[in-house]
Amino acid sequence: MDPLILSKEIQAFISENVGGSISKLALQKNPFPAVEWISILTQIEAKTKAKSKLPLWYSTENIIYPAKISIEQTSSEKTALYKASIVSGDNLIDLTGGFGIDDYYFSKKVKTVFHCEISNKLSAIVQHNFTQLSAENISCYAGDSLVTLKKLNKQWDWIYIDPSRRSEAKRKVFLLKDCLPNVPENLDLYFQYSNLLLIKTAPILDISAGLLELKNVKAIHIIAIDNEVKELLWELDSSFTGAPLLKTINITRDQLEEFDFYFDNTALYSRLSLPEKYLYEPNSAIMKSGGFDQVGAYYNINKLHKHSHLYTSENLIYFPGRIFEILNSFLYNKTEMKKILEGKQANVTTRNFPDSVESIRKKWKIKDGGNLYCFFTTDMNDNKIVLICTKI
Repeated sequence: MDPLILSKEIQAFISENVGGSISKLALQKNPFPAVEWISILTQIEAKTKAKSKLPLWYSTENIIYPAKISIEQTSSEKTALYKASIVSGDNLIDLTGGFGIDDYYFSKKVKTVFHCEISNKLSAIVQHNFTQLSAENISCYAGDSLVTLKKLNKQWDWIYIDPSRRSEAKRKVFLLKDCLPNVPENLDLYFQYSNLLLIKTAPILDISAGLLELKNVKAIHIIAIDNEVKELLWELDSSFTGAPLLKTINITRDQLEEFDFYFDNTALYSRLSLPEKYLYEPNSAIMKSGGFDQVGAYYNINKLHKHSHLYTSENLIYFPGRIFEILNSFLYNKTEMKKILEGKQANVTTRNFPDSVESIRKKWKIKDGGNLYCFFTTDMNDNKIVLICTKI
């Protein structure tokens, strides 16, 4: 960490060039020869990434940023704020501290937070930033976090882990046993130091696969932002046995969409019906959870088909996802398509349908956009149908 990067002139230059072309800047002569040009460019690139993802860091003076990849991999402030709502108590240790976004928000709910980071350079950057953010109840430890955990040798209210999803060969991995640290391998050790663990994983991890690798899973939080799943949180309690609670959360600009259900083998079957007046499409967090029958049963609405994951009702209800009014429905065939949709403008979605959105658009010359929403799907009688809707 070069302290000269914090000079007023360099900080002003970084702020002025946020959002600019790094490739064009790289061709220019370094106006600050006392500091490596690549270091200044790294700050500009990372701060640009932080503008929408980390607004507090972006708006705080004299923040130092690591490489862009660390910003890309870190939690957003929105997901970190949600994570902080899960924990409480006197102390928490983060074994994979990274850029420290989660720990800053944990520190608002827990009396003392310990940030462990294997990179000495990143640990120093984070410690500096916590000072700038006036986060006085966070201590930073550089080095192997397992060594730190054993050396401190104390009981923690929470252990937090966000294992790296890259192998030693720098390849992306998806099973927990292939991540660093290897959580399944170290699970018994972690439980020696805390009864409560919170583990963050990538959204691509299959929930059933994760349950096979872990134990004592009390809850799984599926977090989406603006209908895009960003991360899974696995809440483990050493004393817990039974079916975990699946909590689906979609954080939008206007509201927090939540739907919870228990992961067990109870057979639930949604009622099926033909399209009624309204159409419901679950948000991405529910889609990731697999709770298709549970959401239909809870809201007392019908599915169009066992595998379509679209729901319908005659009366309008609240629903965690997109809601549409059905203007027209018809069997998918050449005659109807040419008469009703060919050459028109519409937003196209497919659910349980043999053709892709791209092939449908190309075949029927449907332009993207507009106020119409067209769902190509399969109904309860296995007929291929088209629903023309407006969004509510």
